[in-house]
Amino acid sequence: MTTQPIDIVRAHYAASAQGNVQEMMANVSPQVRWTEMAGFPCAGTWVGPQAVAENVFAVLGRDWIGYRFELQTLIDAGDQVIGVGTYHGTFRATGKAMQARVAHVWKVQDGQIVAFEQFTDTLLVRRAMGNAP
Repeated sequence: MTTQPIDIVRAHYAASAQGNVQEMMANVSPQVRWTEMAGFPCAGTWVGPQAVAENVFAVLGRDWIGYRFELQTLIDAGDQVIGVGTYHGTFRATGKAMQARVAHVWKVQDGQIVAFEQFTDTLLVRRAMGNAP
């Protein structure tokens, strides 16, 4: 039985909700191109699961209290999947809470996540960090 792209992304989100980074990276290609939006704390394109874990998930876990993504909708577009939801968290250094809407665009090929791109309201995130008016 072949696992569909939407099932692979759903499993990633389930692992994320449990804080299990190892499971989150289980179906991520060694050559994944993971893009966090300009203006976001982890902005950039990270290549490979280790770079993603170190430069995205470790940073968010270190700098934010209760950081999480709450999935609202998962859209099946074949080898592309779109997750829509909300980020929540409190920036550790300022004690300010944040809530920002977000869309994730995933590309899955041959059972592996090969690309990820994030779209979010970075102003709301930056305000919590004390870096914006």
